[in-house]
Amino acid sequence: MAVGLLRDIIDSCPKNARLLGLDIGERTIGVALSDSAHGIATPLQLIERAKFTIDIQVLNKIIVDFEIGGYVLGYPVNMDGTEGPRCQSVRHFGQEMENHPDIFGENPWIALWDERLSTVSVNKFLINDVDMSRTKRKQNVDKLAAQFILQGALDFIRTASF
Repeated sequence: MAVGLLRDIIDSCPKNARLLGLDIGERTIGVALSDSAHGIATPLQLIERAKFTIDIQVLNKIIVDFEIGGYVLGYPVNMDGTEGPRCQSVRHFGQEMENHPDIFGENPWIALWDERLSTVSVNKFLINDVDMSRTKRKQNVDKLAAQFILQGALDFIRTASF
């Protein structure tokens, strides 16, 4: 299965399987986890990026421990709806995932979900509603952005099912 926009591959979404949400940045990967009913996303952890082969070993432990059935990658579309270099970078990450069936599964379901304003929304929440310090925000923002991204995708999946 190819990496694709969620709206284009929603029909093949794995049923009764946990999804892993990834906010892929240049220096970190925020990780969030769904329940198997695709109802709730929970922030899981922050991975400090090294190189792809090391990053996927960290992800492998999560995939095995939580029996992951599919993946939602935050897709950083520009505000005007165009796709820039960061989109290409995320798409490339997804395509590399397909090259490692031993870790991500044979023909993994990898959905791209528009993540516009996810980090901005999370930062605003942490500043205004939680009053979190800058240091603590830095430690939490990417995994909370991954949760925000995954929850948006789960909500879309649920409403598309009706």
